[in-house]
Amino acid sequence: MSGGAESTGTIEIALAHTERLLHSNPRLALEQATEVLKVAPNHPVATLLLGVAQRGTGDAEAALRTFKALTDAQHRWAAAHYELGLSLGGAGQQAEAVAALRRAVELKPELADAWRALGDALTAGGDLAGADRAYASLIKASTSDPRLLAAASALVENKIPEAETLLRAHLLQFPTDVAAIRMLAEVAARLGRTVDSEKLLTRCLELAPSFEAARHNYAIVLHRLHKPAAALQQIEQLCKLRPHNSSYTNLKAVILAKVGDYAESLDLFASILALHPQHAKIWMSYGHALSAAGREAESIAAYRRCIALAPGFGEAYWSLANLKTFRFTADELSAMRAQLARAELATEDRYHFQFALGKALEDERQFAEAFEHYVQGNTLRREQLSYSADYNSELVRRSKALYTASFFEARVGHGAPARDPIFIIGLPRAGSTLIEQILASHTAVEGTMELPNIMTMAGKLRGELGDPSDPKYPGVMAEMSAEDCRALGEQYLEETRIQRRTDKPLYIDKMPNNFLHLGLMHLILPNARIIDARRHPMACCFSCYKQHFARGQSYTYSLEEIGRYYRDYVDLMSHFDQALPGRIHRVIHERLIEDTEAEVRRLLDYCGLPFEDGCLRFYENERAVRTASAQQVRKPISREGVDQWRHFEPWLEPLKTALGAVLDAYPAVPVF
Repeated sequence: MSGGAESTGTIEIALAHTERLLHSNPRLALEQATEVLKVAPNHPVATLLLGVAQRGTGDAEAALRTFKALTDAQHRWAAAHYELGLSLGGAGQQAEAVAALRRAVELKPELADAWRALGDALTAGGDLAGADRAYASLIKASTSDPRLLAAASALVENKIPEAETLLRAHLLQFPTDVAAIRMLAEVAARLGRTVDSEKLLTRCLELAPSFEAARHNYAIVLHRLHKPAAALQQIEQLCKLRPHNSSYTNLKAVILAKVGDYAESLDLFASILALHPQHAKIWMSYGHALSAAGREAESIAAYRRCIALAPGFGEAYWSLANLKTFRFTADELSAMRAQLARAELATEDRYHFQFALGKALEDERQFAEAFEHYVQGNTLRREQLSYSADYNSELVRRSKALYTASFFEARVGHGAPARDPIFIIGLPRAGSTLIEQILASHTAVEGTMELPNIMTMAGKLRGELGDPSDPKYPGVMAEMSAEDCRALGEQYLEETRIQRRTDKPLYIDKMPNNFLHLGLMHLILPNARIIDARRHPMACCFSCYKQHFARGQSYTYSLEEIGRYYRDYVDLMSHFDQALPGRIHRVIHERLIEDTEAEVRRLLDYCGLPFEDGCLRFYENERAVRTASAQQVRKPISREGVDQWRHFEPWLEPLKTALGAVLDAYPAVPVF
């Protein structure tokens, strides 16, 4: 008896050793399996390992014979039918492979590898609908796959490098595992590699079009990549499939707000909140949409409802402060101070409270304490960012070196001829929203928003991540043919079409950071108008410093860095004034306030538009406005904000030093 037990134990050890050898040394595994079968003829596991080893050593015919015999003997063993299916597929016998794999999953529905192989076999046979169903079953089976459970645990614990390593190793072996592909896309998204995430999810949905969670992820990624038309297409499929899914409806509402379709967006938000009135973040999103649509009282009510539900949600308080015209009550001031006193308050909530409290105290004329809160908010936010002032200065230097007068003379006629866009560039808080509102009050001009398309295009030309030691951009523009430039211009026009709601011939793109890409803009759209909105450097820079931007303005959280950025901006604009004389129209904010009609007439003349009285009554325009100045531009022009920065002048010496000669010369420009 003991001898039999010992023999069985020896066989089990040998089989475990054989299995370990399969990937590293299949020939040795073949020898080991053969030896076991001499001792235990027809042993099922030894026979299975023999067949796998035969396939691994290239003897596909022997493997096929082994697995056929094994399934005849063990006709209810799922693993045997799975291996037979793999061998049949390798032999080009697709129909037989599908039948064997279907038998495997029928016997063991949780066998993830068999569902994956079945999906692959059906794809190879052209049955894409069947493959989709198989991959859908794979997703379900993967929830109990120990190989993916480890990666999922790493993701949950935010151990991103560990999750990535596990998933990449798994996908090397099983490249069509759609569950793993989706998880790797999540890893890429968390690492900020959004383009990689998009590619992975595209592949995932090619394999499994009915993979609902992957499609939801895909819609989110497209939204983050500023591809609203594509994102809407994806989310509308999901909403059609599950019309009562609030997550899908919420994402659709957010995307619609981004493209300016506020009527439908607000209806969707209202429908979600009717079902989920306790959802604080949706109340905040609703408030954002209401504010942009000009419904200020309702937006305030929505933000306050959000605060009532989540008193520690700092962004809701900042959203109220960011209305600019709103004033906090004494109770709200006390509530913000109480939240900041909580040691466990999350960093993101803390810096939002700091900015909001700074604004509230400034309104109370408590300037010293307000400045201290602005400093604390900016310090916390700056710690989260990787902005490099040196990189920005180097981009300006390279742009000046490339974009000379002779460079542009040699490229006359490049680009798309359309004159539809009017670009408003400069720095945030420089009066660009006021200029946009004036122009959008003209019967020939439509206002849109700060469109990311030029910056996205520049990012692709640079390379997704960029390499400061080997920059491709803007140097790559020297290699662009006339047709290349025209194609990029047409691409911009097509991508931004979704933002247009009227048949007006001209529309505005007021992304301020586009000034860094003036050369690109001129080459691809030589007839577009370009307006530089400029404001006193101290007023503009300090206004940026006390503004918490949701994203994209990483230079604004340090007085020294924002001063340097403004100086680089003036330097680059001065260069283009010389390289392309008259190409850019400059609006000095203080002059616009002092002599509005004269400046508006100059602006319209530059745009080739006749003067209209409505442009002077811009505050009567009820169009949606999607910037921090939304409520301010719905009132007549005043001098209220011109010298507001002077209340903080005692603490702004670092900014003055960083600005240097640019500050002394304003509104003129020093020699660089």
